[in-house]
Amino acid sequence: MPTVRIIARLDIKGPRVVKGIRFEGLRVVGDPNELAINYYGQGADEIICIDTVASLYGRNSLKEIVGRAVREVFIPITVGGGIRSVDDARELLRIGADKIAVNTAAVNRPELITELAMAFGSQCVVVSIQAKRRSHGWEAYTDYGREHTGLDALEWAKRAEELGAGEILLSSVDMDGTGQGYDIELTRSVAEKAGIPVIASGGMGTPRHCLEAIRSKADAVAVASSIHHGKNGVNDIRAFLMNAGVSVRQWGQRSLS
Repeated sequence: MPTVRIIARLDIKGPRVVKGIRFEGLRVVGDPNELAINYYGQGADEIICIDTVASLYGRNSLKEIVGRAVREVFIPITVGGGIRSVDDARELLRIGADKIAVNTAAVNRPELITELAMAFGSQCVVVSIQAKRRSHGWEAYTDYGREHTGLDALEWAKRAEELGAGEILLSSVDMDGTGQGYDIELTRSVAEKAGIPVIASGGMGTPRHCLEAIRSKADAVAVASSIHHGKNGVNDIRAFLMNAGVSVRQWGQRSLS
């Protein structure tokens, strides 16, 4: 089994990390730099920073936050929200981001995925899919779960791979913030459809939920509410997965790619 990554997810609005339930009712959690340092110290393999309102307001406010974080956090950082061009991505990578996540701009102009992959390599390009369950399956949403796209989430994941994406950040809007577990059926379906790594996000309440997602073919698990509110630590999740026989990085090992 490939080594599974435990990723701390920071949803950011303005200067603060926020969290809600099903992408609604956002409440302030804390300072993004302090939380990033904390989760790095706990042994997170990577950090994802998502600007929750960047697409809505047509801007990205994460440059300063990322610039501060990379001085003290020495694990890969993925940045998403408001990235509309190769130049936008280049600026964030120059500041210190390791990967770029795109959603709204990629839905509006799918060739952006190819442009980013050609400029920086597929390993830098993460396509974020915010999925809601519908009668026919799952629909992909944009603007932090606010806007319909009409796209089937599974088909969009496959097309993202074909266009050059290196990874899928798969967020279940239905399960997000509930603590009831990841959407296992969604995770498995997307992982089987797309031939690239899938990060399961949305719903983690216990370390066992992470194990369930991994057994459903997730290559990584993103955690947010559970660690923000102190219900679980990254090290607790790692220990549980190790005891369950999952291949995770040993404490102190760091990914630099």
